Amino acid sequence: MDAASGSIKTSTVLITALKSCVPAIATTVVFSFFVNLLAFTSPLYMLQIYDRVIGSRNATTLLGITILVGFLLIVSALLEMLRSRVMVQAAMIVDGRLAGAVFDATHRAGLKLAALAEGQSLKDLDALREFVAGPSLIALCDLLWMPIFLVTCFMLHPWFGVLALAGSTIILLLTLLSEFATTRPLSQASRAASHATQKAVSVLRNGEVIHAMGMLGVLRDAWLGRHDDALALQAVAGRRSGLIAALSKFVRMFLQTMILGLGAYLAINNEISPGMIIAASIFIGRALAPVEGVVASWKVLTGARNSWARLVKLFAVAGEQGPRVALPRPQGHLRLDGVVAGPPSQSRATLRNIALDLAAGEMLGVIGPSAAGKSSLARVVTGVWPPFAGSVRLDGFDLSQWDPEDRGRYVGYLPQDVELFAGTVAQNIARFTAADSDAIMDTARLCGCHEMIQQLPDGYNTQIGEGGVTLSGGQRQRIGLARAFFGRPALVVLDEPNANLDQGGEKALAETLRRFRSFGCSIILITHKFALLGGADRILVMADGIVQAFGEREEIFRRILAPRPVAAAVAG
Repeated sequence: MDAASGSIKTSTVLITALKSCVPAIATTVVFSFFVNLLAFTSPLYMLQIYDRVIGSRNATTLLGITILVGFLLIVSALLEMLRSRVMVQAAMIVDGRLAGAVFDATHRAGLKLAALAEGQSLKDLDALREFVAGPSLIALCDLLWMPIFLVTCFMLHPWFGVLALAGSTIILLLTLLSEFATTRPLSQASRAASHATQKAVSVLRNGEVIHAMGMLGVLRDAWLGRHDDALALQAVAGRRSGLIAALSKFVRMFLQTMILGLGAYLAINNEISPGMIIAASIFIGRALAPVEGVVASWKVLTGARNSWARLVKLFAVAGEQGPRVALPRPQGHLRLDGVVAGPPSQSRATLRNIALDLAAGEMLGVIGPSAAGKSSLARVVTGVWPPFAGSVRLDGFDLSQWDPEDRGRYVGYLPQDVELFAGTVAQNIARFTAADSDAIMDTARLCGCHEMIQQLPDGYNTQIGEGGVTLSGGQRQRIGLARAFFGRPALVVLDEPNANLDQGGEKALAETLRRFRSFGCSIILITHKFALLGGADRILVMADGIVQAFGEREEIFRRILAPRPVAAAVAG
């Protein structure tokens, strides 16, 4: 966002995609010129029949011009087909340029503003593609050549030109009036409907809790309130658009009548021939056709315009992602200097002046009360939240200097709310990479969940459903743990990894930590249970987003647990 002007700079990705359309649009404009030029075929044919053929009764002339007209109409149809194919190909090129970039930008922007991760941008991409491939853009190309028909109408008779110009102007003004009258209520209705849908999805996702505690009626009423708001706003827009649509229909029908009536009047006064009445009717119809085409496509046009504006905003929030120098595999040395951080969508910091140094292969235990900033620290260390101030360095390189996908291969992360993805157990452990089966099972064995996976219906090939819905909380956590350690990363961040584990699972977790530490893996362990911290080298104590204590495990335990013996505290 430009602070001075308040304008949003269009992303170079969007500009490049737009430029890729220019040759196709230029070709379509040229084809449209010839298509519109060939539109003279029918009215000229009618003019010749009424003014020449019927009067001369010459069948040979009729046959000759009919064959010529047939050929020209075939050429016109072929040009129509070709320009449509050109625009479909252009749409495919635009989609090819934007699809991956929009998906990546949606992910990056969603880390900053959760609302941008709801998939609207992917719908916007579809809307742009359909706009380029559909008749709307072709209608705009035809509109460029509308003056040809207006000039022709004036050449037939000035009053025909005035009628065509006045009719197209009125129709266009009615369309603009409809836009101004309905845009605001439709936009408000769309937001209200979106909120109502989100409410319904949230309610239905927690069906067990709702059913168990009898909350359905209250939540249904809350959804109905938002649903009714959306319907009321849509009704306002519908009434306005209905009135304007009726006026537009009246104008079109009145124009058709006026053309014939005016033609008859001019013919009676010998100002035009009878054949010119039919020709004028067709010419004025062709003059109005591009305007009516734009009017018919107005919702598509405005939808594409809004989609483009949202994509511009998306890339502005996501930021440009240029090529990065490939950095070597890190050893796991992590250093934070004066880090101030918080949710990217807020200005309030949840971490203040955090400084710590974790040597490669060390294990850091992070403890503190709820809302102390422990999970915020995990997000900053893994690069999910960029710091407001200070630096986070992995092996001396700031996290911003790493390519996110390269860094991701060397970092493991298990958040409090374990999110698995629809697919097999093996795919989730392997982070959906084309990994060797032996490597997947080796990781599962090291994380102590191989036997658990064997008990699943299809073992490693078990489909777990969206979010791992077919698994228990403990199973999801243990598979998430294996995913975090897959590929033997240099740094692993575990946020309450034992929250859903039973005694056997906690024992397997402790053994997993010991094994991967022996491989030289640096580990940050966030937990409320001191029993897991027996193998930690250092302890970080947090409260209110500030470091309260940081040092060797025995020293910190003596300070926070005195006069209890350290061994008893760790065991407890």
